[in-house]
This record gives sequence, C-alpha cells and structure tokens, in this order.
Amino acid sequence: MYVGVLILVIGVPLALGSWWGLLFMLLNVPILVLRILDEEKMLGSELDGYTEYARRVRYRLVPGLW
Repeated sequence: MYVGVLILVIGVPLALGSWWGLLFMLLNVPILVLRILDEEKMLGSELDGYTEYARRVRYRLVPGLW
C-alpha cells in the first residue's frame, strides 16, 4: 500500500507535466515515513511475533533501501 502511495505521489504530477505537483511529494513523503514508523511501533507492541519478523525481514518498503 505504501509503495503504491509513493508511486502515485510521484507519478501523477509527472504524468500531468506538473512540476509544481511534485512539491506535494515533499510534504507527503515525510508524513508517510512518520506513519510507517508509528505503525511499525504499534505492530511490534500489539502483534505477537512481529518483532521477530521485523528482525528477519530488514526491508519492508523498498527492497535494498528501507
């Protein structure tokens, strides 16, 4: 889901030829990162086995990056 949002936020302004639309990306990406970190924290505390899963699977958003 989060990768889809990133593709959408970057791809739509480029497809429409709107460089100004990419400014929205500068606002959206940090908010998305904070949301992901908050969700990871919640999953670690409320979902059994998630912390072990998170240790095994390093990259959960973009392989090789994050």
